[in-house]
Amino acid sequence: MSGIFQWFIATFGGILSKEMIVFMVSITPILECRGGLVVASYLGVDLVTAMAISILGNIAVVPFILLFIKRLFGFLKRFSLFRGLIEKLEARALHKSKDLDKGEFIGLFLFVGIPLPGTGAYTGTLIASLLEMDVKKASIAIVLGVIMASTLMAIFSYGLLNYLFF
Repeated sequence: MSGIFQWFIATFGGILSKEMIVFMVSITPILECRGGLVVASYLGVDLVTAMAISILGNIAVVPFILLFIKRLFGFLKRFSLFRGLIEKLEARALHKSKDLDKGEFIGLFLFVGIPLPGTGAYTGTLIASLLEMDVKKASIAIVLGVIMASTLMAIFSYGLLNYLFF
């Protein structure tokens, strides 16, 4: 198991419930629902509960990012300490968005829904905000993408492939 997952479990295991640990991992950038489901499986959280918690944790920040990230970035860029980091984040998100120009909804849905490194709700939401996509349309695509990513990760994390094919 990854060191970051072990850290979450070791740090919060005696303090928080297994479900709350799953939520915290799922709301964490980069780990998101993908990490939440791996931790849930390891901790023995039942699949339905794990899916619900991971999805809710992962999408909890989406509205805030969609509505406020551009303002926050604009504010932070006024300070030289943050300007380079913010410009790097914007450039990375815009670079990843090249394929989303056509078919924004489907592109965003697949970007968030296919669990690959560098994809997910955080990056997808940042891209949608920077591209000034319709908030409602982007939110639906992101939520559906998180559900798809969670379903795919559940298949692997909970060993469902064994039940489906063997």
